[in-house]
Amino acid sequence: MHGTGVPIATPFDDDGSIDDDALTDLVGWLEDAGIDFLVPCGSTGEAPLLTPDERVRVVETVAAATELPVVAGTGHEGFEPTLETTERAAGAGADAALVVTPSYYGSDDEELAAYYRDLADASPIPIYLYSVPKFTDHALSPDAAAALASHDNVAGIKDSSGSLESLQRLVRLTRGEEFSVLVGSGSVYAAGLAAGADGGVLAVANVAPEVASAIYRADRDDRPAAARSHNADLVELNRAVTSRYGVPGVKAVLALRDRPVGTPRRPLRPLEDDAVADLESILEETIDG
Repeated sequence: MHGTGVPIATPFDDDGSIDDDALTDLVGWLEDAGIDFLVPCGSTGEAPLLTPDERVRVVETVAAATELPVVAGTGHEGFEPTLETTERAAGAGADAALVVTPSYYGSDDEELAAYYRDLADASPIPIYLYSVPKFTDHALSPDAAAALASHDNVAGIKDSSGSLESLQRLVRLTRGEEFSVLVGSGSVYAAGLAAGADGGVLAVANVAPEVASAIYRADRDDRPAAARSHNADLVELNRAVTSRYGVPGVKAVLALRDRPVGTPRRPLRPLEDDAVADLESILEETIDG
């Protein structure tokens, strides 16, 4: 996988059900902005708050709305539910699965490597590893990822550690393998691409897809200064919709961009007016500069 991917937000209607029409419209808007692939049911898509049937419905809707590659978030805490969701996502049109590291029991890298290896053996579609220590309190080490990179059905990793060192090591340790290193933090996207990463899956690309796409295209076209400049424009917005406001911030900014996707699911709550005003100011600086 190459290019800029979006862990697409999941729209809900006033009753709290999945809004298929809003999701289809959001897919079209992201495509028009130059996004290269879509990732339904990721962290930004509130996957932990969706039922298994809802996850399949989201994947079906996204796959039906686009010709772009679809990498579905299918990870649960246990092997069996993860495999079942992966199989169902494949049937719903997903081209690959993004599988978060199980975290509840504090599994170490050796246990996680065995888990991923067995899952890849059984999965009907390629598996992408997903390391997101912000939520799991464990960063899958580059060495563990590299040990899995030679597996025919392990296609790559989304590294959301925010560590440039980790990205550099992943690139070096998996060189020569058919294995994509994807940046998971918008703040280091240009730096990660310069280090050899193949693309990114960025929460901030939901709300500023044209800027995120421009970073990748500038790097691809050997314009590193332009890539760094675009990334600098994105840093404050990325920080706002990840570490400060999270999913409620993503949904608030989408509404500000005339792409309303409803409110987040409980226990998440919509933002207060002062936070929305803060985001509106940051958005104006990012988009209008």
